[in-house]
Amino acid sequence: MSTFSQQHTLKRLPIPPLEKTCENYLNALRPLETEKEHEKTKEAVKRFLEDGSGAFLDSELRKYSHTRASYIEQFWYDSYLNYDSPVVLNLNPFFLLEDDPFNNETTCVNPQVKRAASLTLSSLKFIRALKNETLPIDTLKNGQPLCMYQYKKLFGSSRIPTEDGCVMQSDSNSNHIVVMSKSQFYWFDVLDTDNNLLLSEQDLTINFTSIIQDSLQTPSNEVAKSSFGVLTTENRRVWARIRHSPTILENANNNEILSIVDSALFVICLDDLVLSDLSDLAKNMLCGLSIVDNGVQVGTCTNRWYDKLQIIITQNGKAGINFEHTGVDGHTVLRYVSDIYTDSILSFAQSINSNAPSLWNSADMSNRVTSNEGRTDLVTIPRKLEWDLTPDLSLALRFGETRLSDLINQNEFKHLEFKSYGSSTIKKMKFSPDAFVQMAFQATYYALYGRVECTYEPAMTKHFYHGRTEAVRTVSQESNLFVRKFFDPQMANSEKLKFLSDACKKHSEQTKRCTVGEGIDRHLFALFCVWKRYVSGELPSEYGATDMREDDTIVGDQHSDSSDHTVGGNNEPSVKSELTDLPAIFADSGWDKLNNTVLSTSNCGNPSLRLFGFGPVSANGFGIGYIIKDDSISICASSKHRQTSRFLVTLESYFDELYRIYKDVHESSEVHAPIDTKIEEGDSYFKPQIITKQPVPVKDSLSTLLGGYGYFDMGEDDIKSRGQSPEPPFMHRMDSGFSIRDIERKLRLSEY
Repeated sequence: MSTFSQQHTLKRLPIPPLEKTCENYLNALRPLETEKEHEKTKEAVKRFLEDGSGAFLDSELRKYSHTRASYIEQFWYDSYLNYDSPVVLNLNPFFLLEDDPFNNETTCVNPQVKRAASLTLSSLKFIRALKNETLPIDTLKNGQPLCMYQYKKLFGSSRIPTEDGCVMQSDSNSNHIVVMSKSQFYWFDVLDTDNNLLLSEQDLTINFTSIIQDSLQTPSNEVAKSSFGVLTTENRRVWARIRHSPTILENANNNEILSIVDSALFVICLDDLVLSDLSDLAKNMLCGLSIVDNGVQVGTCTNRWYDKLQIIITQNGKAGINFEHTGVDGHTVLRYVSDIYTDSILSFAQSINSNAPSLWNSADMSNRVTSNEGRTDLVTIPRKLEWDLTPDLSLALRFGETRLSDLINQNEFKHLEFKSYGSSTIKKMKFSPDAFVQMAFQATYYALYGRVECTYEPAMTKHFYHGRTEAVRTVSQESNLFVRKFFDPQMANSEKLKFLSDACKKHSEQTKRCTVGEGIDRHLFALFCVWKRYVSGELPSEYGATDMREDDTIVGDQHSDSSDHTVGGNNEPSVKSELTDLPAIFADSGWDKLNNTVLSTSNCGNPSLRLFGFGPVSANGFGIGYIIKDDSISICASSKHRQTSRFLVTLESYFDELYRIYKDVHESSEVHAPIDTKIEEGDSYFKPQIITKQPVPVKDSLSTLLGGYGYFDMGEDDIKSRGQSPEPPFMHRMDSGFSIRDIERKLRLSEY
């Protein structure tokens, strides 16, 4: 079955009824707002529905959706591509792969080049299968196919900065890779025009070894001076000005180098550092390490190119992925990472036994290399890319590196590998593993700060055509009640488990609703974007020429969905003249509160991964990537130095305490029956006696979990964010106009 053969069978992402979205919006904010705040939000939503602005925007969105593969897709691209801040730490996530199981430290082969060659070869097989359209289709557990469109944006793609925002550029004919070592750039071809492999694993090993040896000729104190990759960590407008300056555009050599880098399938980053500590590895894969020796930057942070997919390998063979997030989500990259990790293992098995299984279609499984003898159009020997550095460029590199170092030092990364139990035990406890861990985050934050904050988790919607994600809002009335009752020493353990069960069920219900396209964030965000385009004088229907499209095909009636719902009356003409004012729902502080994500979380688990993570999405928040395995839970947490270690220590204590509570309840309810329950003479039976014991609160364990302090209950309103959310910066400027740039700041990216 062809990789894209099921695309036409996928339904479009539905647009929920506006009234339902608003109802769910209020439900999401109820546990986050005080009574006074919530009354204001309800009034704002009521005005939005009754004054015609909501109906008009929703109607325009539905018209727009009929000519698009997805109603949210282009708006989502725009939110990423118009993002001005550096992509490093703010947008790009990372995966840390499990170690190579066949890495033998006693072997004479350099573990770095061995791992790099293995992962590169497996990546090329994956790309070959994708280009030949023999890559198996992603499916749900029930066999339902998922959209495969994102894979077209994974390889040969690059984020290009311009003065008007970034654009995504993809080269479907790309057949080369770029390699970085000590911040020096190299390239060579890896596929021919028929997508056949040009190099064996041994050939790749030789190439990587040659590159490392050549890069070592650059003294460490000279590396930073030519570290062109640091420019991809700059503010996007700064990078755009540099990239489109005469020193680049009018310099044939520099322009050609950028073209080679932009069109490469991916970038291999060979780091000249041995790392074993998981927190250091997480930091290295996300943003590189800033190591200053006698005032000179010698860390790995300059050995990156953040506008593309990167495979990063340390000197001791630790490997990870850092990816540009605009066109692809974690699920897509996870499939790729899982496949190349698995293939690297199977390839080793095939080197011993040619009959060993393969991931690939029989037409793609061969490791044979196409001969390029006599081919002058293919370059299989590494060539170095040397920039022409003018004084202006050198100055840009200097201050780009110092700003990057500042940015790295403003963040911290910690990990927890909880090995006492995992998903198998959680399922036996009758909880959803994901909901169980989400409630652990809620309890941990409450234990530390005595309140709850807006929490985000993405739910995949790839079973829809061009589907991406929807936001699951974890905080609920049920989760608030659970965290308050969990720490009450007078509360019976059985009751604590009941409150946890209710909270987990609510979270699972919300997740299910989001996966079928009935969430709130994407719909409201799209309405906000429609309003922005309207006040700019351009309705969505007039914007088609610039939208990012797969092709010119408009999805037909077979993709019908619920997007024909209409609301409101025929007051559209009068509404248009009033829409220059920010609609009430977006001017209300509740919109800001929901978009100020303090706990940004994402579950991206797979046996091929050791850690997964990303930076915090708000200055006072945590970025939490987690992997739930059968017998363990791995968590990578980041923050801007906000007690990250203490958060994870408290989280670990919670996991232990919760299991102790479960065992206490489980053991106390066990039935102890007599050995022989039947009287030989007579019809009566002994009835087993249920032995129960009153749960005894373990104050010491709760005290430890609470940091040594005693029990507290913040109360129904006090548990919520202290103080009201800041008003939008333009709430008091409705009559004097506003700046679109101010409005952009209102949108906070929190999607991973």
